[in-house]
Amino acid sequence: MWNNRIKCSGVFTDTPKCPCLICRNFFNLKKGGSFSQQSCSFCCFFLFVLFLQVLVGSPGILNNHGFQVQQQQQRRLSLHEYLSMGLLKEAGISVPHGVVANTPDEAYKIAKEIGSKDLVVKAQVLAGGRGKGTFEGGLKGGVKIVFSPEEAKAISSQMIGKKLFTKQTGEKGRICNQVFICERRYPRREYYFAITMERSFQGPVLIGSSQGGVNIEDVAAENPDAIIKEPIDIVEGIKKEQAVRLAQKMGFPPNLVDEAAENMIKLYNLFLKYDATMIEINPMVEDASGVVMCMDAKINFDSNSAYRQKKIFDMQDWTQEDQRDKDAAKADLNYIGLDGNIGCLVNGAGLAMATMDIIKLHGGTPANFLDVGGGATVQQVTEAFKLITSDKKVLAILVNIFGGIMRCDVIAQGIVTAVKDLELKVPIVVRLQGTRVDDAKALITASGLKILACDDLDEAAKMVVKLSEIVSLAKQAHVDVKFQLPI
Repeated sequence: MWNNRIKCSGVFTDTPKCPCLICRNFFNLKKGGSFSQQSCSFCCFFLFVLFLQVLVGSPGILNNHGFQVQQQQQRRLSLHEYLSMGLLKEAGISVPHGVVANTPDEAYKIAKEIGSKDLVVKAQVLAGGRGKGTFEGGLKGGVKIVFSPEEAKAISSQMIGKKLFTKQTGEKGRICNQVFICERRYPRREYYFAITMERSFQGPVLIGSSQGGVNIEDVAAENPDAIIKEPIDIVEGIKKEQAVRLAQKMGFPPNLVDEAAENMIKLYNLFLKYDATMIEINPMVEDASGVVMCMDAKINFDSNSAYRQKKIFDMQDWTQEDQRDKDAAKADLNYIGLDGNIGCLVNGAGLAMATMDIIKLHGGTPANFLDVGGGATVQQVTEAFKLITSDKKVLAILVNIFGGIMRCDVIAQGIVTAVKDLELKVPIVVRLQGTRVDDAKALITASGLKILACDDLDEAAKMVVKLSEIVSLAKQAHVDVKFQLPI
């Protein structure tokens, strides 16, 4: 292929003439066919960049017909239920009437204004399993039915300002700062509906089930045939007949099929409008009054859309986030805290996953996923070390860098700066390969810090696991062992 390059006269013009099939496919000028052995210079470079991205695990995007490597945060923004329900209401979708309360007194006032003797008080916590959770004060359940404003106030006082513990929150729990007071509705039937991005379909997919109001994962495991999927062409968009077909398969009565389909179309438009990655309605119901209604809503948004979804991202509740997640977001780092004791600093999501796997293979447990991306600065590397060491469980750190786009000397300078500034006393194992690796090694040597270096990833993983075990055994024996660098 590299010997058959031809000049492409069509790239970036209105009427491309390039015979290269790659170029034609790229510009949507020709579909299908077999791979052409003729490739223009542009396409050869394009493939080379893609190859580098796969090799080093660094994501890239095309902007304005030029190549620009950017770190892609894969985190998802989640909103509280009352905010998600507000977005549905704006879109013309039927939802129960409700208002959020920040204090027990507000809960009393709202309950009185709603005027119903049948109300639901819902703790606003970004975690699943609220109904079966427990508050630190002893109250069981984060979703309660009440029958008077006085009862709404009493229940709210046991929720607001307290931590709710569920299967998803773990032992840390999540603080409840607000409650959602809404009218209670009596559904005849409950359904499950969701929209998400599905790789196997290469686009969005509608998911429906006649079994709503329960854990959909359990339904999928016990009765997979009850889950119905309807792929949507990302270019053509949703069609009325698709929504109608899904509503029929879900079991909506004939007189409500059109209404259910209209709600699905509105939800899909909402999905696109706000760059959502998932909308989950559980349950979507046939109300006793004969109305199709969304009783609950969970919406996740693509963090990469923050620049154009200011309205949505201004709604983010940082009190529901781990402090390390906040710091990672500020430093533009892709960080996820885990339960292990070996800190990881890696470039590229794929390499980060492989690093965690090899640590696990040798008997260790990773304390985090941390991808510094392909364009990290010395400051970002230092911030990455701050994030890792802020976790008191971390007993050792493994740095694994393959310098394709990322320069090893930048990582090395960040390591040296972090060790000195943070006065790190945990063992650090470093494996560097690739761009400017010799400069990186020279920087570490000149620093006088005896950071443990390995060229082989397998050996590096074995070493960091052994070091973590030494520190762990010392702690169990109540022996004060500190790794002073240099050691």
